[in-house]
Amino acid sequence: MNAATEASMGVAVACLGAAAWLLGGGQADARRTRLLLAGGSPVDNGPPGRTRVLREWGRIRGWLRVEWWSLAAGLVLAVLGASVLPVVAGAAGVPLLRRLRRATGERRAEERRGDAVIALCGALAGEVRAGRQPGEALLPAARDSGGLGEMQAAVLAAARFGGDVPDALAAAARQPGAEGLRGLAACWRVAVDQGAGLAAGLDRLEAALRAERDQRADLRAQLAGARATAVMLAGLPVVGLALGAALGADPLHILLHTSSGLACLVAGGVLEGLGLWWALRIMRGAEEVAA
Repeated sequence: MNAATEASMGVAVACLGAAAWLLGGGQADARRTRLLLAGGSPVDNGPPGRTRVLREWGRIRGWLRVEWWSLAAGLVLAVLGASVLPVVAGAAGVPLLRRLRRATGERRAEERRGDAVIALCGALAGEVRAGRQPGEALLPAARDSGGLGEMQAAVLAAARFGGDVPDALAAAARQPGAEGLRGLAACWRVAVDQGAGLAAGLDRLEAALRAERDQRADLRAQLAGARATAVMLAGLPVVGLALGAALGADPLHILLHTSSGLACLVAGGVLEGLGLWWALRIMRGAEEVAA
């Protein structure tokens, strides 16, 4: 091995070491240096204008919500069919889709709150087993799990200053998805009044809440096929319109500019809406019965 080869290998090793330093600790050191030079204030490591781009993208996402796609589809159909009726129908669908989106968001928030209540029961049981008193154990458990939701300040104040914690927990249980806090209030009252073991009751409560959650998830998974079938059947008229347009039949002109077509359009829209409503009602009834 000659001197040139050894020098080349040395340069390569030095480059690899520099790259590892930059990808590892070098970046951390550089961030700490920038933080010190900035006087401890947060430093944006991204490119210039990154914060502004993210803010603008947040505004754009507000306009890209699902309800506005109804109006966009109405505008496209209005241009293709040379009629104002699709725009009116698309505008009418905006509040319906907004209500559906909000209902979906509320259901997800309820599920997250229910998971937080389960985590609260487990964390509180662990704190009590570690030797802490119930009032003292509730503070870190609630802070780590977030199971008390918007009523956390009131419940923690009652636990810290000797208030009625079961009543505060019962009030917090009125939040959607936090119904499990009623069981926690009952366990707390029994443990305080009768000296029973709070940790054992919390374990049983956590197991019951977890089993109920798993049962709802299993039922939702079983209904997923029926829900997908209903959505697919609801989209078949659109497929039919596309096939008719591909065959040169001009279905939009017939539906929007002839009396028989308008009658078929109205009747089909009403029947499809009733079908979707009935299918969703059956699924919702099954979930309520299982709950």
